[in-house]
Amino acid sequence: MSESLWDELQLEDKIFQILSVESHNPTHHFGRPFLTPYQIAISFKALFPEDFARIGKPVGGKGIGQKDSLAQYFANELSQRINKDLITNVEGRFLHRKHLLTLQYDDEGKVIESSAMQAYDLSMYRRID
Repeated sequence: MSESLWDELQLEDKIFQILSVESHNPTHHFGRPFLTPYQIAISFKALFPEDFARIGKPVGGKGIGQKDSLAQYFANELSQRINKDLITNVEGRFLHRKHLLTLQYDDEGKVIESSAMQAYDLSMYRRID
């Protein structure tokens, strides 16, 4: 994935839009909720189907048959750009995998299971207000 495609498709703006979700209790002191890369990728696919097709990567998850997924791409790009202070209005954290068996997501009726649960902690991101 070229940097020019990231810019051309305005992926940072679109991901920020996805991360602009409100908490079930918007006045709670925890603030906005975090989203995993899978949730971001599934929302991106639903909101921007033409861009999703143009990128040409599957959402991701266990058993997709390839290691290069949209969820992984978004996680890597967000992590690198946050680390380099290129993105300052999004924060990342890890969800510890201890005692977690699985995380499942609904992608238009298709169940996607997180492939990260056995190997490493799962990244998650949220908009900073």
